[in-house]
Amino acid sequence: MGLSFVSRRTLAAGAVVIAGTLGLAACGGGDTGASTSDGASSNAPAAAGGAKLVHPGKLTTCTNVPYEPFQFKEGDKVVGFDVDIVDLAAKKLGVTQDVVDIDFAVIKSGAAMAAGKCDVAAAGMTITPERQANIDFSVPYFDATQALLVKKGLGVKSLEDVKAKGLKLGAQASTTGLDYVKKQGFNPKEFADSPKELLGLQSGQADVIVQDLPVVLTWLKKPEIAEKFELAASLDTGEQYGIGLKKNADPVLLKAINDTITTAKADGTYEQIYVKWFGKKPGELG
Repeated sequence: MGLSFVSRRTLAAGAVVIAGTLGLAACGGGDTGASTSDGASSNAPAAAGGAKLVHPGKLTTCTNVPYEPFQFKEGDKVVGFDVDIVDLAAKKLGVTQDVVDIDFAVIKSGAAMAAGKCDVAAAGMTITPERQANIDFSVPYFDATQALLVKKGLGVKSLEDVKAKGLKLGAQASTTGLDYVKKQGFNPKEFADSPKELLGLQSGQADVIVQDLPVVLTWLKKPEIAEKFELAASLDTGEQYGIGLKKNADPVLLKAINDTITTAKADGTYEQIYVKWFGKKPGELG
């Protein structure tokens, strides 16, 4: 948002807090079945591991669904790669994870954490300097890249082809993918989320869309998508995803998340989760 590069713009810190406090109720995204009681005080209770949490006994995670395979609903439950990674941190802290679905723009701005809506954000979120102005990030947990999904038969193999053929380009709003193509001189049609972006491609509002590669590959596993659309190109943007925390994060919580990611990569747990959701080992996606 990667997903996208976000997938994935910088406001003054004060404005972020105000926006988070006053505007969250109006933002898109519903409860996943998790607790959504309002933010905690500065004297937030500590978990068994000593971390200060918004809600006792829970590691509350803000995300934006669906963004398959990173986070999406399976029945009443939110599942995905990001969910499994944060579950490891929750277990390390001796608590359970509670997932809250909320608008991605509110996540990437830092407003959700600043307003006490969640302890962490796991939403396929690329680490960028702009976001780091308002969010503290964990160590990277996923190496990301962008991709172009195009209607079959258009002969597109690059962004240069999109421009030369005068094709309509689409991108998900508030993502690094959108930022990337804008820097390449495009003015793409923006879609609020990844499902609307895919629908825009299917309905002819766009001829080509840019999205995180794992998301595109997941779409192409569906026969009705693979029949009419194809992966045109991967765009090596050098992005990495991080778990977001509020600015000046609780050092105990940040250390627990960083240690979890580092240990999982060292002991093989990370690879198991990776293969579970992507069907390939790290470094083999494309």
